Amino acid sequence: MINEKELLSLISANKALLEEYAEKFLFTDDASLRTVYDSMNYSFTAGGKRVRPFLAIESAKIFGGAVDIVLPAACAIEMIHTYSLIHDDLPCMDDDDLRRGKPTNHRVYGEAVAVLAGDALLTEAFSTVADAYGLSDSKKVALISLLAGCAGARGMIGGQLVDLESEGNRIPLETLQKMHSLKTGQLIRASCLIGAICADYGAGTPQYAALDTYARKIGMVFQIVDDILDTTSTAEVLGKNIGSDRENDKTTYMSFYSVSEALDVARCLTNEAISVISPYDTNGVLSAFASYLLNREF
Repeated sequence: MINEKELLSLISANKALLEEYAEKFLFTDDASLRTVYDSMNYSFTAGGKRVRPFLAIESAKIFGGAVDIVLPAACAIEMIHTYSLIHDDLPCMDDDDLRRGKPTNHRVYGEAVAVLAGDALLTEAFSTVADAYGLSDSKKVALISLLAGCAGARGMIGGQLVDLESEGNRIPLETLQKMHSLKTGQLIRASCLIGAICADYGAGTPQYAALDTYARKIGMVFQIVDDILDTTSTAEVLGKNIGSDRENDKTTYMSFYSVSEALDVARCLTNEAISVISPYDTNGVLSAFASYLLNREF
């Protein structure tokens, strides 16, 4: 397994690669459209670790997939993720005013432009894949289908709905797990499966199944750690308001576990994720990344 310094260097390199590639999709010389593009750029370039593109790129690489082939879909998944953050922060949703240490999109551009910027990023994501040079038509169809399913009503949006309808109610653990498997987990799952598809390992192959299981488990870890940090960290460290779930009377993993118990659950899931991917993860990148998610502080 690679060490943490090597992993962080790889994360940084993939982030730079993704951001350079994305620039051409977030620019217009039409002055009448400048506001919405500025709004899109404001959130897309606000920072973040680019977890989802990293997973897409590295999942492709472990099966011999070329980086230039996976980049369009890696960019698309980050566009979808960014759109979801813009909309999630809106007053009609979580009503947050801080994201990655900066005022949220609607605080800067207003609610209407923020909605349009999110919509634009979502639709641009599918265009990015559809117009990608070097992707076969069959891969484009598979990728667009995967992205639509994971981001739509049976995926992320469905999870967001469960989240909204659960506010003020003490929901059972099983409902909480389902909510996060959709709201957070499906985009992480899509990220890994993008890599499999781009490396010519589609649904039904052992490689695809291993990545699917790995992604589902680290997706749960990601959310458990998020809930822990919302309890134990600070706004300065996280770059966003903390305690908002409590303020909105939401059920979280901390409604069922102590910090130590939640960490034990997350640690178990991480070990299971590493176990399922290790036969293919010869350089240990995805295994190291799973451990990184478990131990992250922001």
